Amino acid sequence: MEPPGNDRFYAELRACTAKLAKVIDGDLERAVPTCPGWTFRQLATHVGRGHRWAAEIVSTRATEAIPFREVPDGKLPEDPARHAHWLNAGATRVIEAVTAAGSAPVWTFTGMRPAGFWARRRAHEAAVHMADAQLAAGQGVELAPADAADGVDEWLAIIAAGTTGLVQAQAQGLRGDGQTLHFHATDPGLAGTGEWLIERTPSGITVQPGHGKADVAVRGPAVSLLLVLTRRLPTSDPAIETHGDQALLTHWLEHTPF
Repeated sequence: MEPPGNDRFYAELRACTAKLAKVIDGDLERAVPTCPGWTFRQLATHVGRGHRWAAEIVSTRATEAIPFREVPDGKLPEDPARHAHWLNAGATRVIEAVTAAGSAPVWTFTGMRPAGFWARRRAHEAAVHMADAQLAAGQGVELAPADAADGVDEWLAIIAAGTTGLVQAQAQGLRGDGQTLHFHATDPGLAGTGEWLIERTPSGITVQPGHGKADVAVRGPAVSLLLVLTRRLPTSDPAIETHGDQALLTHWLEHTPF
């Protein structure tokens, strides 16, 4: 799946960060069930600091990871009136850094990549954590199907690379001997960009766009599919259909924490 241009990621990044800021406003001690042990305070800090971390990587043209907790201005302000501005300013920093960098290569989870990697990564990171907040507040998740489908595509690519801190320790467990999974976003208008066929091989996993017969299939709206694959919704959610080897799906989810 060919990722869309940075302008769409900028729009998603701004919108999802702003929605997150709105949901958490004045309720920092609310628990976030989809991030066990976190409250809105930790969620906001994680997102705002993450935006600044990515912006620092891009603006310095980093060739290796920067310590996450040492990012300048990485703490949520004490004054609640400044929280929304702080979160949204982080999104702006990412956009400004990526725009200035153009196609310059920078460090990423998957090796040196053009700076635009971080626009896409932070947009989808903000989308999933916006969903965390909306679900915790009992709200529906507001995300365009095309953005959710690209979020699935990007997440599968990161897992396939097997080099992120989140995946590295468990990548070995994703290797297999030919087991296959098929994920299908059923929204109209995705123009063939909403299906993926995954194969577990002895050397790792492969991800191919498109339809195919698999040992287990998961289908549903793109937003629900993204939330299932990032373990925000259970596979038993009414919007999701599963067919085939449920143990294989369970294994996949257990080895792919977001």
